[in-house]
This record gives sequence, C-alpha cells and structure tokens, in this order.
Amino acid sequence: MARTARKVLLGREIDAMLRRARTTQAEAGRLIGVSQSRIAAAIAGTGNLSAQALDELARKLGITDETYLQILLDLQVDSHRRGFWNSGYRRAYIEEIRLLVDLEDVADRLRETGAEIVPGLLQHPSYIQALHEPFQPDPGDPDAVTVEDYVAARTARQEILFKRGAPEFHAILSESCLRRTYGGDAVMLEQIGHLLALSQRPNIQLQIMPFTHQAPGAGMEDRYILLRAPSPGAAGDLEMAVVEAQGEIRYIDDKAAVGIRDRIFNRLAMTALSPGDSRHFMEHLVRGLRSRPTIHP
Repeated sequence: MARTARKVLLGREIDAMLRRARTTQAEAGRLIGVSQSRIAAAIAGTGNLSAQALDELARKLGITDETYLQILLDLQVDSHRRGFWNSGYRRAYIEEIRLLVDLEDVADRLRETGAEIVPGLLQHPSYIQALHEPFQPDPGDPDAVTVEDYVAARTARQEILFKRGAPEFHAILSESCLRRTYGGDAVMLEQIGHLLALSQRPNIQLQIMPFTHQAPGAGMEDRYILLRAPSPGAAGDLEMAVVEAQGEIRYIDDKAAVGIRDRIFNRLAMTALSPGDSRHFMEHLVRGLRSRPTIHP
C-alpha cells in the first residue's frame, strides 16, 4: 500500500499514543485483535487500520478527548482513491515521488538545494519541456506519458507556492543550475527570468552559490529537500529529509539524520549570496543571455 501524507501523519499519532501509554506494538495489536505487524505498518504509513479499529485502540489507550479522536479519524480517511495517480497528467508522477508530492501539499516549510538542474518547484514550463524532450514516448503507445503530461504534472505541483497559506520555500542553487543549458539560450532566459519573478514573492527565498564561493564541506553536491508538515494532532510537526539520487529517492525522518542536513543547509545559507545579491547575479546572467546572437535570430 502506497504511503501518503495522511498515512504518515496518522502513523506518527499512533506511535505517540503508544509511547504515552507505554504500550508496545504487540500489546496494542492484542487490544484490538490485530497482529503486531498490522500496527507496525500503520505506524510506518504503509498500512492502515479501519476507522473502528483506530477508534477502539485510542479509547483502550485512555484517549477520551473527542476532538482528538476526530482528528485521528479524519487522517484515517485517505483522500487518494484507487486510480488517483493513474489518470491524466498524474501518470507522470513515478511511484517513488508520489509521497513527496503529497507531503508538499501539506507542508508549511520547504528547503531545497539544487545543482546542475533547477529544482522542480522552480522550473519554467519551457525548461520542463526541454528536460523531457529527449525522452519522447513511443508514438504507438496510447497509454504512454507524454512530454505535455510531464509539463502539466510539474506545473500543477508548483501551485502549492501560490495557494492561500503557501509554505515558506527556501532554495539554495549552485551556479551550475543557471549555467547548464537545457533547450538553448532562449529557454534559459525564460528560466532565469522565472526565478527572478519567484524571488520577489514573500514566501520564496532564493540564494545562489557561485562557483567562486567555497561551500562548507559537503552539501551542494547532494540533492535533498527538508520538509516540515504541521501535525494536526499531538505528535508534533513532521520533519523529514527527502534525498534524491540517480534512480532513487529516500524519505528520512530519523531526527539525527534530519538534523545533520538541517545544519548543512544553514551553513550553505550563510555562505551563499544573499537573496538581494542573488537577484543581482541572475540579472547579470539575463543581460549576458540577451546579448547573445542566439536570442535574436
């Protein structure tokens, strides 16, 4: 069963309830007549308990607050029906990234580093198209994900930055994101102009790490997102690091591991150009692109 934001948040609430009641997963399973593995899966966000079983477990653990019980039941009702990810542009979201898309929608803070490729939430449609054009699908496959699907999926994902209650978004981009050309100079001009426009939004902070700045230790070569999602219950905010590597994505919620990346990000933020100087840097690149003959055929 696929993990979703609701399942992850509910799992943390169940784990917190057991800890407060000093009850093991095996004991919790016996309380409501299910296996320990069923409880473990619910805590991990890979499984689920029925509404009846969840309500019974909470009450047998001594929970009497009806408001909190309703919060648990609201989390239990997962919004993603069968087929949600398999129709329209949502087919473009590979299974490994669906949890990230879901978590981004409930997050109140996102921090991200980028090298070589501009992060997805900041990509201009023409840049997205240029990234995917080399991988055109088989024209004979009617179910294939098209370049247009990829563009629609990524721009839909970006809507979280503009909605009411949009999360704080802070990105530190290596200069390589701006120098590596995809789609030609005209596309890069649109992409950097897009970054400049986004940098003016009150919830978005962009910093550039120039090649001339010495990054403090490791950090810029990794692609990761630090995500915070507020808890609707008593478990406390979810803090997670989402680490992307070639062909894989890892979701890390271990407090110590997340803390290490948090400290690295803060050091990078102190070393990179300030948001204002980063805008000046990008404006300089825009002037250079506009002067090239490829922009004026």
